[in-house]
Amino acid sequence: MWSLRFISAEALVSHPRVAQQSLDGVACNIYPLLFKASYLLEQAEVIRVLLEHWPLEDFRLGALLRPNADHPGDLRDRACRACLEACVRGLADHVRRGGAGRRLEVADLTGIQDVQVQRCPCGKALGRWGRTELLARTCCELQGEPCAARRPVEVLADIFVTGGNFEAVLRALGPPGSAPLRVRCLSFRADSLRPGQLLRVLRLAGPSELRRLEVVHNVRLHAGHVQELLAQVGFPRLVALTLPAKAFDAPPAGSATSHGEAALLTSIARELSRMTQLTELSVAFSTLTGKIEKLLGPLRTPLRVLDLANCSLNHADMAFLADCPHAAHLEVLDLSGHCLVDLFPSTFFRLLGRAAPSLRALTLEECGIEDRHVGGLILALSACRRLRELRFLGNPLSARALRRLFAAALCELPMLQCVEFPVPKDCYPEGSAYPQDELAMSKFDQQKYDVIAEELRAVLLRAGRSDVRVSTPLFGSFDPDIQETSNELGAFLLQAFRTALENFSKALKQME
Repeated sequence: MWSLRFISAEALVSHPRVAQQSLDGVACNIYPLLFKASYLLEQAEVIRVLLEHWPLEDFRLGALLRPNADHPGDLRDRACRACLEACVRGLADHVRRGGAGRRLEVADLTGIQDVQVQRCPCGKALGRWGRTELLARTCCELQGEPCAARRPVEVLADIFVTGGNFEAVLRALGPPGSAPLRVRCLSFRADSLRPGQLLRVLRLAGPSELRRLEVVHNVRLHAGHVQELLAQVGFPRLVALTLPAKAFDAPPAGSATSHGEAALLTSIARELSRMTQLTELSVAFSTLTGKIEKLLGPLRTPLRVLDLANCSLNHADMAFLADCPHAAHLEVLDLSGHCLVDLFPSTFFRLLGRAAPSLRALTLEECGIEDRHVGGLILALSACRRLRELRFLGNPLSARALRRLFAAALCELPMLQCVEFPVPKDCYPEGSAYPQDELAMSKFDQQKYDVIAEELRAVLLRAGRSDVRVSTPLFGSFDPDIQETSNELGAFLLQAFRTALENFSKALKQME
């Protein structure tokens, strides 16, 4: 229920001209209320003026949009383009205005959640890349203007850098002299950058304060680059680290960083051990056969999130995972791409047993789980009473096995909220091979699948578990970052393909 104060604030901001004219008579502690009401109604003009005249020392976007006593609604999943653009423009107006009465010291623009369907009136989102580009462009504009601000406003931001906005971000982070807006990065995502560009921009991004670092997709790192990045830049407060595919591959022979694969891994592990707050590590699609103990053993803090999908783990790796201190603290675990139940049954089930008290999300995609494994899987999952998310796409399970798994295990997990299950093998032509490529994956009997999916939902309904969401996202879940930069990613891949063809043509000419 909305408070009378919020209803009054909503009535005021519904008339933008009246609201702007009334700000001089509004108490400072009413500004947060007016801001949330304006954001709810998408009154961009009012938002901009509120930021221009913001009378408090802090402006924290996520905190202002979360539920409170006046309005229980959570607006943090509204990445509304009009409202967010108004926030940044209002912030620029604030430092332009300056004056002795200006009190704003910190503007925290983090806390927005990017979702697939926008609930704001315009329905148009401004994603993390767009927010980065807007903030960088605004900072660059202000650097060329005489501002009345006596001291800079520190802007806390989640930065997403690609080749498309690299130059603007570089100028925004490293201006000559003082700047009216000083950007501090709390999280940093990089895509479609060269290793040299990544190193250059991270050095300017305030790595001593960085909490989350995601280096993904088309940043082609090898173990030498990773060692150089961690050793030369340093991330003392880093909580979460994501590295791209093949990040632990050996450097090319003769390169400046070719000091030996074992020595590089030891050095990387040593640098990771210096990150005393690191609790989340994602190194999917890196070949780490026999290297897990050397990589994770030196870490000083237990990991809560660990992604080792498609890392070609062996018996020694799984034995270490099952018995190491991290196992008892894991909340999110991804072991996709490993034949766990066939190759490592005892160590895998021991790992699940140790992680069960804390485990919230488990991903076992393309793990070769068949009907004959379901009994053991049911037994192992029964201990995971705090599990909220289970994903096991790409496993060759029949409709009968899925019904058994749902009835005997999933219905009994009290906190379960989300299940992503594979297309039953009954829906594919007999003899279909696993794991499947994208073309084979999409060729199944849709009508048969729909019938089986309804049967599985009926199993949950009969057990009183209508709260569990079930789906089969064949080509992955919605990724707002990839969605936002898809055009740039396509251009990057096209250029990479063109370069490969040119190199191939040169090689043919040399052979001639």
